[in-house]
Formats: sequence, C-alpha cells, structure tokens
Amino acid sequence: MKGPVQVRPMDDTGNPARNFARHIASNRYPGRGLIIGRSAAGDAWFLLYWIMGRSDSSRNRRFAIEGPVLRTEPVDPARLAAPELIIYPAMLELPGTYIVANGDQSRTIHDALRGGGTFESALATREREPDAPNYTPRISGMLELNGPPAVSLSVLRADPVDPAGTDRLIYRPDPPPPGLGFCLTTYMGDGEPLPAFSGDPLLMPLEGGAEEVMGTYWDALDDENRVAIALKSVTRDGGSALMAINRF
Repeated sequence: MKGPVQVRPMDDTGNPARNFARHIASNRYPGRGLIIGRSAAGDAWFLLYWIMGRSDSSRNRRFAIEGPVLRTEPVDPARLAAPELIIYPAMLELPGTYIVANGDQSRTIHDALRGGGTFESALATREREPDAPNYTPRISGMLELNGPPAVSLSVLRADPVDPAGTDRLIYRPDPPPPGLGFCLTTYMGDGEPLPAFSGDPLLMPLEGGAEEVMGTYWDALDDENRVAIALKSVTRDGGSALMAINRF
C-alpha cells in the first residue's frame, strides 16, 4: 500500500454536452464508467454504471439484479477467465448510502462503512487492478442521503512514475444541480496499453427519466464494445429501483 489518501478539489469540469460528445459518444473505448447525479426533475438521484469489453472474457458478462444489488455474472461460465477482476457486486446499499464501483472494492467500502469506517479508509486498503500493462484504475462512487446529500468519488490508479504503486484520488464535489451528474471512467480511450482516466470527474447530462437516461448512454456507447448498462434511481424517501440492459 502506498502513502496516505490524496484528497483532490474539484476543478472546472467543463461543458456537460461537450463532455458527453467527446468522452462518451465519440470515444471508442472509455471502458467501465459510473455517474452519480440528479434527475432533471430533481425528484430522484441516479447512479449509472456500464461495462465494456474488447476481449472475449470481458464480453462474457452481463448484469444481474438481486433486490438493491447489481452484480456481474458470466454469460457462459465455461469461458470465464480472471473472475477476481470481472465478477463483482457493482452496486450495494446501506440505509441512506448507495455505492457503485467497477470492482470488488464495492464490498470493501460497504463492509468498512457497516463497521464504522469511512469511504477513504476502505479504499486506502486497495490498489489499482494488477492487469499489467493496462493497470486498470479502480473507480468508485458513493451517495449519502442520511443528512444533506453528499457525493464521494475515488480513482485508484497506477503511479505514472512507478506503476507498482497506486495513486489514491478522492473527490468531494458539491452535489450537482438537477439534470447533471459526475462521471468517472476507467480509460480515456482505446490504445495499447489502454490510457488510464486522468483529470477530474466530468460533468455529464442526465436528461429525462430513468429509462431515457439509461437508453441515451447505452446508445452513445460504442456498439461493438458495449456490454451492459444499469441505472439505480433513488427517491427522496430513500427508496431505490434498479434497471439494466444486457447485450448478451
């Protein structure tokens, strides 16, 4: 484990429509991605998560919904490879707290919070993924509604000087206004090796209802590499509903 947690301020995330066009709609491979934000009507919070894949193993997945839990599962178990990296709970809940992540660090966060720990302390025990030469970042988000709404975001990525180490970046942005959300993806685009996400979380549009938002992002993702997408809608009273689209 490398060094203390780095807490980063939010910079200007730019124009949401431009971010969507450049980083999602025109990007062949942003990789896995998450967004936490508010519905355009302001009556619900949305947690959006998608997975993409270039390899047969990465594409051999789909989303399964079990109550409030979203998890990945193999389409064909006989072709499953590296399950420790591709099979995990992507969304978990505690009362008033909603977690989304691109790996099993979701369980680390959930268990730490349940035991009195914090988002930061949980992620301080984890590293970027060990999939050299890509060293895929672990991206995580948390929405807290037990008091004033609060959003936490994290990127665990390989140290650019020494990829054996992990840089830990924590963001605490002000809650977005209705119709907007904060986005993290694993990569900036396609490449060999894949370029890790860099910069601050991107402000993205969340226009329309839950099904419309999920459909908009699904349609925008590269149709060759997209695998599955899911959206959790959380109402003011803490109730949540999950929906998903699977390619396979």
